[in-house]
Formats: sequence, C-alpha cells, structure tokens
Amino acid sequence: MYKVIITFLSLVFIISTAQAAQFTLLKQLKKSTRQEVIEVVDGDTIILKDQSRVRLVGIQTPKPPLARKGRKEWPLAAEAQKTLSDLILNSYVTLYYGGQRNDRYGRALAHIFREDGLWIQGEMLKKGMARVYSYPDNNAVVSEMMALEKAARQKKRGIWALDYYQPKDHMTAGRHRNSFQLVTGLVRNVTKVRGTYYVNFGDDWRKDFTIVIKSNAARKFIKSGMPPNDFKGKRIEVRGWLKSYNGPMIEATHPEQVIIIQ
Repeated sequence: MYKVIITFLSLVFIISTAQAAQFTLLKQLKKSTRQEVIEVVDGDTIILKDQSRVRLVGIQTPKPPLARKGRKEWPLAAEAQKTLSDLILNSYVTLYYGGQRNDRYGRALAHIFREDGLWIQGEMLKKGMARVYSYPDNNAVVSEMMALEKAARQKKRGIWALDYYQPKDHMTAGRHRNSFQLVTGLVRNVTKVRGTYYVNFGDDWRKDFTIVIKSNAARKFIKSGMPPNDFKGKRIEVRGWLKSYNGPMIEATHPEQVIIIQ
C-alpha cells in the first residue's frame, strides 16, 4: 500500500514539474494561430493548411540536397524529416512567437506546439535530430533548447553520433568554411579595434580562427555577464556561420552563441 502511494505521489510530482516547466516556457512566448500541418518540407520547415510556410525557429536540422545551390544532402536529412512528420503531419498545431515573426523568404518563424502540449523544437532536440540555431532578434527560450541539446549530445543521439556534426577544433575550422559549425578552442588573446572585439585562437590573426564581436553585439555580451575581454585564456565553444575574414571567422551577434567550457 505504501509503495502504491509513494509511486502515485512520485507520478504527481513528475507531472507537476513538467507542467511548471511548460508554463515557464510559454510565458516567454506569444500565442498565435492554430492550424493543420499538411506537409513537412524537411526537418525544420512545414506547410500549413492555409499554404503558409513555417520555419521551426531556434533549431537547424540536417538538410536535403539543394539543387539550385549544388549542395549535397546532409547525413540524417531523411531521418530528420521523417521524425518531424511522425510528430505533426496531418495534426493540428499552435504557433508561438518569441521574436522576429518572419524571415526574408516570407516564412513564419515560430515555435510549434502540438494539441497535447508537446513542444516540437524541444522534441527534435531531445531526439538528437537538431542543433540550436539562434538569432539576435529571435533568441527566446534558447537556454531551454541548449539544455536539451546538451543532453542529446552527451548520449550521442541522432546527429551527435556522427563526426559530421561534432564541434570542430579551431585548428581545422578553415576546412569547413561557408557552413554552420560549432568550433572549440583555447582563446589566445582578445583585441579591441574601434569598438569591435577580435577573439583570437592563434598567434597569427591573418590565418587563425577568430570570433568577431561588433560593438552592438559586445554590449549584449557585457550586459549578460560575458564581456569579451574575459574570454582570454578560456576554452570556449562558439556556433555560427563559418566564413573567411583574415582566416576562418564566426561573427557572434548575441551571447547565446558562445559557451565557456572552462
């Protein structure tokens, strides 16, 4: 009898905790339209019954081939699309917004919740079928998403079992230009020039990997308790679009892109 009561109370506690977590999540977002999902384009893009396209904001999933750009399919692209299809295809969902509502392609940038309250971005991250991909004007609930990504990475679920998606060492980052990457390394020095911070991972800033933090972004870093000058001597991980600018470079536009490892 006591075991039954304890089990029941434990279940109630788990449910209450889950409800509290969802309440905290929804408080950061604004509720919008409820519609049926009629097509899943890929792992993070859907089409609703009114023909509007929705990008699942805050995450990036493996991509199918893009013929117009000559890009190859990423590993697990089909699996990511199937995972999302299994979750919401032909189901009604509610859109929630946490920042900029549309992108330059006219897609809605929304968080998606199923009728039973399931947060779809969170589920894709749990299953290891997505990476966190935030923007300076759309970074609501990023801490919640990062926690889910971290758990999936530790358990090597989905994409995290593949080298393709693993963080790249700053020494080899240059091989992966023109793509979204996670890069790790020890910061050698930090230089400030006309309000812009250059976080250098090597001795030769013309060739080695660098994080660029412009003045507007730097104010956000400082306000969040992560002043760029403090990165010197720290091992950090940064995520973003890897480009060429005096060597491989990622521009950090908001603090959520950077994790201090130690």
